Amino acid sequence: MTRNVIITGGTRGIGRAIASAFAAQGDQVLATGVETELPANTENIEFARLDVRDAEAVEKLANNLLQLDVLINCAGILQRDNREHEVEGFEEVVDVNLLGTMRCCYACRDLLAKSHGCVLNMASMLTFFGSGPAPAYSASKGGVAQLTRSLAIAWADQQVRVNAIAPGWIETNLTRELTEDSDRSAAIVERTPLGRWGQVDDLTGAALFLCSAQAAFITGVILPVDGGYSVR
Repeated sequence: MTRNVIITGGTRGIGRAIASAFAAQGDQVLATGVETELPANTENIEFARLDVRDAEAVEKLANNLLQLDVLINCAGILQRDNREHEVEGFEEVVDVNLLGTMRCCYACRDLLAKSHGCVLNMASMLTFFGSGPAPAYSASKGGVAQLTRSLAIAWADQQVRVNAIAPGWIETNLTRELTEDSDRSAAIVERTPLGRWGQVDDLTGAALFLCSAQAAFITGVILPVDGGYSVR
């Protein structure tokens, strides 16, 4: 059965890989991003601009939909150069990562209740650890986990499942600075039991599963996809 899927932050990186995986199995995907120039539409994927900080835009997008089966919240940012230790930088990260996730969930709730659909949020390994350079990112991803668990309880009576995946060290534009630093990259690989950096395609299987009928009795889960990093 073809499903209708929205993926915020779906124009690049992890979100783009997940969008492609859902499209490959025949789902109709709307992938959003903040870029001025969006990728060209492809088979089963339509790209649209959306800033998840803009509550009115989020509501408008949801109100224009006739059906929604899966909402995947991948939109997220991280600030560098100690910006997350400043109030303005901290607020911006939380506004995108946590409040953006919340806005999209609530805007799409009625549609998901109608279809008995599901939500997949993007947590992080920093959901479970602190980070000296990235306190806002860590706090926001900790909040995503608690939002996921809370909505799983609150929306269970509407048969809407809410889960999250928690990626470990994945090679993306956000982590390029680390992958290009041989010493820091080597330390990450050494700490990771599977002995390598993750790739964006390593996350697609977990995403497809948690949004599938095979996961019909799974809700409120934060699933690490980190090569074992979090078990050490």
